[in-house]
Amino acid sequence: MASINAEDVMKPTQKLHELGQSLWLDNITRGLLTSGTLKRYIDELSVTGLTSNPTIFDQAIKKHDFYDEAIRARASSALSDEELFFELAIDDLTKAADLFRAEHDRTDGVDGFVSLEVSPTLAYDTHNTIAAAKDLHTRANRPNLFIKIPGTKEGLPAIEEAIFHGVPINVTLLFSREHYLDAAEAYMRGIARRVAAGKPAHVESVASVFISRWDKAVMGKTPESLRAKLGIAIAQRTYKAYRDLLDEPRWQKLAEAGARPQRLLLASTGTKDPQASDTLYIGALAAPDTVNTMPEETLLAFADHGTVDGVMPPDGGTCEQTLAEFTRAGVDLNALAATLQKEGAEAFVASWTELIACIAGKRAALRKAS
Repeated sequence: MASINAEDVMKPTQKLHELGQSLWLDNITRGLLTSGTLKRYIDELSVTGLTSNPTIFDQAIKKHDFYDEAIRARASSALSDEELFFELAIDDLTKAADLFRAEHDRTDGVDGFVSLEVSPTLAYDTHNTIAAAKDLHTRANRPNLFIKIPGTKEGLPAIEEAIFHGVPINVTLLFSREHYLDAAEAYMRGIARRVAAGKPAHVESVASVFISRWDKAVMGKTPESLRAKLGIAIAQRTYKAYRDLLDEPRWQKLAEAGARPQRLLLASTGTKDPQASDTLYIGALAAPDTVNTMPEETLLAFADHGTVDGVMPPDGGTCEQTLAEFTRAGVDLNALAATLQKEGAEAFVASWTELIACIAGKRAALRKAS
């Protein structure tokens, strides 16, 4: 009988993990925690962290009764509806952080993170973003909990200040190489200030670049030969910038002082094109020392039938040729990146507004019922 090679039976998710890419779940609900599903994903699918956003919480509270008991208990309290939400979110995310704590400890603080976002209404408010980030970090009281701050023009100084104060940051709503580099500069400024002040240089951060929204934005507007290729090319261009930055003397100086790289995180990796593979952005974006955060449906699809299509080339491969084709087809990449960031911020505000209204409605109904 022929022997079975371990490589033949290794799950696709484990292959990615072994390659050096962290697989994070882009989802959090109380049901995932209480059912043991998240623990199973950790044990069986190599999931080593998770992200959340207002849309995820909005859908979870609208569609399920997981949160009714907790809302009922606080229904008559003096908490505002927004404050009540953050209590619910912190409760969920600290429990999730505790599940990932073993991974966090095993990797000496590199992996095993969860993320909690400041109110999306602060996307263009530097001062209040800084205050909110510090407050949420203190309240959560977990070393493996990122505070998410958008990489808008107003968010960048808040990111620098939060890093200076030792708050681990997930920079969100990045859409391009230029957005990523702006976030990296803010991170390095915060670290450099810590070094100059005699503080430890080690504050973890990730920079989240959104991928699939690029392809959705140009769907039907460019030649069919370019279908589902823009997001991957943007990711490859950004990955090259990430790798190049880590070779620069100014980063090496910070690294020698004890700083760690702000890891590149590939976000929005669920396929939105019905004609494309449901695991398109997972297999194509494999890269060591990065993170891919994916919706639950995408995680399960990749575990079932995904393949790792090699590793993203550190030099960007053919991404510039591909991006040039989009430019010739009439796509203004810089303008589209700005539009996607603006629309992303607006979408999160809309979800936030719905979320707070949903909590208010449930709160009133539960208070009346009791």
